[in-house]
Amino acid sequence: MASENIFQSQQLGCRKCHAIQCNDWQWKTEYLFSGVNEGDMADHTPPLESGQLLSPDLPILASPPPSAMVNGEGPQQVILVQVNPGEAFTIRREDGQFQCITGPAQVPMMSPNGSVPPIYVPPGYVSQIIEENGVRRVLVLPQQPEFHPGGHSPLHHPPPPPHAHLPAFIPHPAMMPPPPHLYTGMAGGVGDMSSQYISQYHPAHIYSEQVSADSHSQHGRPPFVHRDDRTSKTYERLQKKLKDRQGGGGGGQVKDSPPPSPQKTCSSPPTVDIHNGVGGNALEAEQGQLSHAAAGPDRQTGRGRNGESGELDKEAQALLALLSTISTPVVSDIQARGVVASWGAPTRPESENGSVEDDCTPPEPLSYEVSISFSGKDGKYKSMYCGEELSATLEDLRPATDYHVRVQAMCNCLQGSPSEAVSFTTLSCEPDPPNAPRKASGTKNTLVLQWKPPCDNGSKIQNYILQWDEGKGTGIFEQCYYGPQKQYRVTKLSPASRYSFRLAAKNDMGVSEFSEVVDLFTSCSVPLPPFPPELEMAGVTWLCMKWQRPTSSPKEDDIYYVLEMEEEGSGYGFQPSYDGEELSCTVRNLHRSTKYKFRVAAYNSEGKSNPSQVVEFITNPDRPSSPCRPVIRGRVLPNSFKMAWEPPKDNGGAEVTKYVVELSEGLSGLSWELVYSGPAMEHVCEGLKPGCSYQTRVYCMSEGGQSPLSETLQVQTPAVPPGPCQPPRLVGKPKAREVQLRWGPPQVDGGSPVSCYSVEVSGPQSEESREVYQGPELDCSVGGLMPGKTYSFRLKAANKAGFGPLSERCEVSTGPGAPEQCKAASTTCKSPSCVVVSWEAPPCNGAPVTEFRLEWGAAEGSMQVCYTGPGLSHEMKGLLPATNYFCRVQAVNVAGVGPFSEAVLCQTPCSVPAAVSNIYALKESELRRYETPVDADDDEEEEDGGSRPPPPPLYSPSTCLGVSWDPPCDHGSEITSYLIDLGERQPIVAGPVTKHIIQHLQPDTSYRIRIQALNSLGAGPFSHTFKLKTKPLPPQPPRLECTAFSHQTLRLKWGDGPAKAATSDALQYQLQMGDKSGRFISLYKGPCHTHKVQRLNESTSYTFRIQAFNEAGEGPFSNVYTFTTPRSPPAPVKVPKVERLDDNSCEVTWEALPPMKGDPIIYTLQCMMGNSEFKQAYKGSATSYHVQSLQPNSDYRFRVCAIRQCHDAPELSGPYSPTVTLSPQRSDVVLGGSAAGSGSRAGAESSRSRRSMTDEQCAFLLLMVFAVIAILIAFVIQYFVIK
Repeated sequence: MASENIFQSQQLGCRKCHAIQCNDWQWKTEYLFSGVNEGDMADHTPPLESGQLLSPDLPILASPPPSAMVNGEGPQQVILVQVNPGEAFTIRREDGQFQCITGPAQVPMMSPNGSVPPIYVPPGYVSQIIEENGVRRVLVLPQQPEFHPGGHSPLHHPPPPPHAHLPAFIPHPAMMPPPPHLYTGMAGGVGDMSSQYISQYHPAHIYSEQVSADSHSQHGRPPFVHRDDRTSKTYERLQKKLKDRQGGGGGGQVKDSPPPSPQKTCSSPPTVDIHNGVGGNALEAEQGQLSHAAAGPDRQTGRGRNGESGELDKEAQALLALLSTISTPVVSDIQARGVVASWGAPTRPESENGSVEDDCTPPEPLSYEVSISFSGKDGKYKSMYCGEELSATLEDLRPATDYHVRVQAMCNCLQGSPSEAVSFTTLSCEPDPPNAPRKASGTKNTLVLQWKPPCDNGSKIQNYILQWDEGKGTGIFEQCYYGPQKQYRVTKLSPASRYSFRLAAKNDMGVSEFSEVVDLFTSCSVPLPPFPPELEMAGVTWLCMKWQRPTSSPKEDDIYYVLEMEEEGSGYGFQPSYDGEELSCTVRNLHRSTKYKFRVAAYNSEGKSNPSQVVEFITNPDRPSSPCRPVIRGRVLPNSFKMAWEPPKDNGGAEVTKYVVELSEGLSGLSWELVYSGPAMEHVCEGLKPGCSYQTRVYCMSEGGQSPLSETLQVQTPAVPPGPCQPPRLVGKPKAREVQLRWGPPQVDGGSPVSCYSVEVSGPQSEESREVYQGPELDCSVGGLMPGKTYSFRLKAANKAGFGPLSERCEVSTGPGAPEQCKAASTTCKSPSCVVVSWEAPPCNGAPVTEFRLEWGAAEGSMQVCYTGPGLSHEMKGLLPATNYFCRVQAVNVAGVGPFSEAVLCQTPCSVPAAVSNIYALKESELRRYETPVDADDDEEEEDGGSRPPPPPLYSPSTCLGVSWDPPCDHGSEITSYLIDLGERQPIVAGPVTKHIIQHLQPDTSYRIRIQALNSLGAGPFSHTFKLKTKPLPPQPPRLECTAFSHQTLRLKWGDGPAKAATSDALQYQLQMGDKSGRFISLYKGPCHTHKVQRLNESTSYTFRIQAFNEAGEGPFSNVYTFTTPRSPPAPVKVPKVERLDDNSCEVTWEALPPMKGDPIIYTLQCMMGNSEFKQAYKGSATSYHVQSLQPNSDYRFRVCAIRQCHDAPELSGPYSPTVTLSPQRSDVVLGGSAAGSGSRAGAESSRSRRSMTDEQCAFLLLMVFAVIAILIAFVIQYFVIK
């Protein structure tokens, strides 16, 4: 339960557990209600028979069984009854005894269905439910309007549940505290309690679990519990207060009057339990049959049978008023269990004038319902009769019980108000039949019997009558005890004998019926050894055995058995395994497949017998462990593989009888198929699919059972070539030489996807087949077929394992086609320029040839159609003699054009040569190749002589013409000579060459030339005229002279022309200079008349020669000229350094120059004072000079030059160095030597810069000035003009 429920009830009469509060008659007991799941109670003790709270004064608080709990359905809950300190709580346990629990304690009581328990309140009290913060409290308060001391309170009385066999509250044995003490009998036996006090109130109704052997008769007055003086006085005071509180309200009864009696329905016989003088009557009623009491007719509202209420029309209201006028019933013939009730029909009351009101006749006969109540006038009523009669006999009532009866009239759907209730009390009668006595203890000669009192039915039980058959078994009973006690000891009995007993109760009203007969037995002697135990069932770790009762022992003797066991090889001997009264036992925790010895002995209260004979039993073997994982043996084949496995490591104590192999296709392992079962440890799995994955596993079986499965082995079978395909089929209309085929994949792929297809074709006359397609596609085009023929096609597929078998043949016929290839044509030469070609007609392939096409050409790859027509020959004209020609023929019909025939070579006869087509003039370089070797020797002599000019060439372009031509076609006969025609001159005959030099011609003269070729067959035609002209004579060399020279350069001049000439001048010159080996190297080639030779060495002789050439050719070289360069002067000396020594002297130093080709170097120092001229101050080889006698306050300038002293020539002076200035000393500035030196150097640098500024430096300076001016102008334009 999610929330906690606390029930508070005001209870009267619980011994030592009531608390009195001033002036409000409140007794409180708290119930703590907590949830317990249904399954939590499954393993506990079976429920008790009732959940009543015992009280000597008042009705017991109880609740009917829950309506929602049937066969264990619904949640279970536990109600905790809180017993305060100084209070007591009495319950009945499972064995029938009573347990009294003193506070402080909490007693758990189980509610099987988890519903809120209904609280039965004492007479004159009402219950009220208050819910605060999820906790529900039930308060039992005194009834304020009216109170009936003679009956139970009519308020809060729920109808009995439909399942009366379930207990309302069951004491939970696992949660109950230990019992402080038990009520025992004071005299005569257990549970014997005197019952001298007659209770004023009838106990509450308790619904028992089932009708037991202790049940009494259906009619009887409940017994009364003994009450001490203190309790009686307290009760009298409470009764007095109740009467005072109600003001002597009606309906009260005297103290000693019999209590009101509840009535039981006919359909459900009651079950009454009598325990120690406190009884409870079970009343089972059907729900929906109880009607509620009303305060009077004025409070009654009309209600239909369907339970709906509302506004009624006038007729219905009149009928309802008629029904409500029923009279009070009259009770007569009151018996202990029955009564006769009669009543009068409802009548219309008379008006004031004595006449009856408007007649309101019921549409249907009236029916009447008689209801009774055993809980007071305002209690809940139960319907006992329903019919149209005006009287009814009410049966199945309880004796000595107060009842209230009322009647209610009904018509159609209307139900009138019930009549006034009339009370009556049933008569007392004899007690109910008691339960059979039970055996409390016994020996060989005595039996102690005990019994419980039955319901007294309104009159106290005075004595009990116990009868027995004296052990004779004849069915004739004699009285053995008569008295008020509830137990009796029977003595002087025979051992091991059966005695029958029965019991009856007696009160003032009579004797009850006897109980059922019970058979009891006395003990006997020591039993005999029983037979050996027999094996009933065996397990791996247990043995189930049974044995027989010793034949000599009577059935009434209580015999117990001891089973002893000895394990083979343990050495411990026989040990007890079982001790009890059962005739079978299961011995557990044994070892598998082990032999055990057993024997059994019997004993009773007199002693133990000898053990039986020893028997041996063996436990079953355990199931073996799983076999090892299977392995593959050998090679896996496409359709099978061989597997093997090892036996299990643990056989379970028994030999393995067989192995079972399971196989599963695929890797999912969803379905397994048994493929082998036998003793072998290997198996060949056959019938497999190629290229598939399989899983296999093994388990074994023995006497112990089946082992677990082994680990799974995965196997992949190899693929095989695919199966045969369906024959290919034709797609579209077949062509003459090509068909389109298509096919589908094979039905069996061999375990691997098809990757390739192969198509083979066989001809109509040959059985040999050839492959025409191989690839992955499902269609192909087959070409190269013959028109109008039938071909057979077959197909095969391939995967990674190879090609499969060929399919069946597919016959396909081609359509008509173009003609076949013609045979090679034949040629006949009629002349060197005319040939006749003829041919034959080829096979037409089903269509006649309509025309022929002849191709003719000089080359095999460039033939052109020269004839089209039906003829079989053609004449070719205009051919070249001695020429190879090619020809071929093809045939044409309506189906197409046939292939060309093979090309035929045809050669025309020989003829005179053809005319020369192209004539060329030879160049001068080609003319020189025709010079004789003598000229080469002269050249060598010229090189040796050095100065002798070369001779003129043998073939001069001025007097000779070189002619070359392309050889013409000889027309099959080799050309023997050529004839060169010069016009006026005699023709020149040349051999079979393509070049010729015509000599002895006039310079600068034009000639017309034509050439004719000749062979053995004659002279061919002349060529076209070719015009050539001889060149003028070449010029003579000019005179060469040197106009300027230096130690490194020579300037040469020749001719009379200007120094620089244009390149367009006709006359040009070539200047050459001789090297050390005597060879001449060209220095200049051009029209100029001067040339400057640079990078020469000093004092060295050089040789030169010159040649003039123009369009006529190159003239001869001049004689060799020799020119010599002079010696070079020394290099300029760097700026000298001047250091003042004192006012009148200084020292001038300069750097030394190295000697030049062995010639020594001397230096000349010049000095200039002021603006006078330089004068020589020193000449010699030293590099410093001490100048003295200087005048103060005067400027001096110094410069130095180097002089080369030649051995065989005058001295050569070099340029002077830059001047250096020595400034005079001033009085205001004192300069050290280093300052003077730096000043002198600065002056020298400035002088040097002034003198050495070149043209380039001046141009750069001007450029910088212009750039600065341009930047300034741009700046001015930017800031003053634009902005």
